[in-house]
Amino acid sequence: MKQTTGDRADGDRADGDRADGDRADWALSVAGDGHAFGRVFDRHAPRLRRHAIRLVPTPTDADDVVAVTFLEAWRRRDTVRFVDDSLLPWLLVTATNTAHNVTRASTRHRRFLARFPVDDPAPDPADHFTDGDALSAMRGLALADQRVLTLCVIEGLTEREAAAALGVPPGTVKSRLHRAKARLHQRYTRTAESLGGAL
Repeated sequence: MKQTTGDRADGDRADGDRADGDRADWALSVAGDGHAFGRVFDRHAPRLRRHAIRLVPTPTDADDVVAVTFLEAWRRRDTVRFVDDSLLPWLLVTATNTAHNVTRASTRHRRFLARFPVDDPAPDPADHFTDGDALSAMRGLALADQRVLTLCVIEGLTEREAAAALGVPPGTVKSRLHRAKARLHQRYTRTAESLGGAL
């Protein structure tokens, strides 16, 4: 089984996460084998949900991201990309795109609702908790930055693997990653300083 760097828990490398069955199962899925599609879903859905939770406002949104990601995979079933026979990198890119869209839609929805008067609203317990400065800073980055940070930093893919998933040359990933890290550091520093000043 392939080992990668990054901050993955041991559970992330369980037998169910093996990449060597994706291409074969996907071919069977496209040919009409629902069980094969189920194996791909079972293999990667938990990992995608853990990934999505980092990028969206609520756990329910993360469930939506997983569902839309697999729906998009099926819709584009003839053009998905495999990296060393694994569909996971392509799914992660698609989940990042979906999370970005879900977050934007949720923000628009909250702004719309905020225009209406509310009589003595009950406090939301979730308002007392934050996702942390780093995740908040990452959510504020452009989608291209989120994609490369997700693949190379959070998921521990090599620049070559990320390049294959994104459909760009490895040199492009290297330069994008360098710039994305710098922007994340800048946003993180600003967020931490503003919170420190508010205390």
